[in-house]
Amino acid sequence: MEEKKYLKWYNKVGYGSGDMAGNVVYSFLSSFIMIYLTNIVGLNAGIVGTLIAVSKLFDGVTDIFFGAMIDKTKSRLGKARPWMLYAYIGCAVTLVANFAIPTNMEKFAQYAWFFIAYTLLNAVFFTANNIAYAALVALVTKNSKERVEMGSWRFIFAFSTVLIIQSVTVKFVQILGGGAYAWKVVAIVFAIVGVIVNTISVFSVKELPEEELNGDGVVDDEIEKYGLAEAAKLLFSNKYYIMISVTYIVQQTYSAMLNMGIYYMTYVLLNEDLYAVFSWAINIPLIIALIITPTLVAKWKGLYKLNIVGYAIATVGRALVVVAAYMHSVPLMILFTAVSSFGQGPWQGDMGAVVANCSEYTYLTKGKRIDGTMYSCTSFGTKLGGGIGTALTGWLLAASGFNGEVVTQSASCLNMLHFMYLWFPVILALIITFIMTKMNVEKANEELKSRRLKG
Repeated sequence: MEEKKYLKWYNKVGYGSGDMAGNVVYSFLSSFIMIYLTNIVGLNAGIVGTLIAVSKLFDGVTDIFFGAMIDKTKSRLGKARPWMLYAYIGCAVTLVANFAIPTNMEKFAQYAWFFIAYTLLNAVFFTANNIAYAALVALVTKNSKERVEMGSWRFIFAFSTVLIIQSVTVKFVQILGGGAYAWKVVAIVFAIVGVIVNTISVFSVKELPEEELNGDGVVDDEIEKYGLAEAAKLLFSNKYYIMISVTYIVQQTYSAMLNMGIYYMTYVLLNEDLYAVFSWAINIPLIIALIITPTLVAKWKGLYKLNIVGYAIATVGRALVVVAAYMHSVPLMILFTAVSSFGQGPWQGDMGAVVANCSEYTYLTKGKRIDGTMYSCTSFGTKLGGGIGTALTGWLLAASGFNGEVVTQSASCLNMLHFMYLWFPVILALIITFIMTKMNVEKANEELKSRRLKG
């Protein structure tokens, strides 16, 4: 029997546009905060890395907290949409604050300013917005194909936004004079764009009634409630939640290593403009893969095998980037970067559907619906992985003797840049591929439903 359809094309596109708003914040921050702090404000990369790592200690608690709050929310807009709407205002304000550190402050005050602004952005406002946004996949439709399509649209907008930000930011800053004022103006422009797009996305979809979501006319009040501790227990008793969380963390660490490519292009390839070129090589293949992901899912009759094959291609492609780099061939590096990114496309497109299946697994095994809390893995993994990656960037740069005030870096620093941009991503891609081989939640759900019918 064909699944019931819930969404029109404009609902899917409108939902997807929300990740433009999310990446106006996240991509701009993760791609440029470190070079802004080291080369403009003059902060020490190692200390910045440590502050980011300390900030991440708050994330695990706030992710579960906001996920549980979303599950308990009842409003005219539904469970998730109010959090997505109002939290983004805080995202916009704190994004600007991160790129508006007064240059005439004492160093201690600058570090404190950054730590407070970065922590509020990541642990509070982005957490609430991002978990709510991700949870909508499970709250506006029960159709598995529509969930995959929503994920594809989401990441088409996401990677298009990453492409735009990574392509135009350096030039934008240069046009505005290249100093601290320029970075602040760019942050303000991006924040305004984000607020507008996020608002459009919120009102482009409508959450389903509780009885429709739960099935059999059961409303949320009839399902056993749970507190914060119980929510954490439910999450970590689901092995697929752990796998997805680890995958997100590793994936975002991978992305953070590629984002530091601005250092690699500037000091190894001696051309910072190549950062935009490599951004095209990363994001255009991803967008193409996302467009065809729904078709591939249907052809492969599921998500599991497609994700494994895709990430195997991604790993091989990234390994070939290393080979091309040691051949001193930038064109081949660009080509194999594109191959690797194309292989990552299916997982990027269908991960929302995988998390929805993961949430269904908890409902089938525990009898409790925790969609908002379950989607904390997306925010938790994104922020923790991105934070770890950015912190590692700072620590490794500091350990290698990086000096933002000189044009030519030391041999030890150049060797470190080779490791960070070339070898480390290959290792991370291998880890993700291995996890993919264990993440067959679709089969587990089918078996559970089959047992219910027989019982």
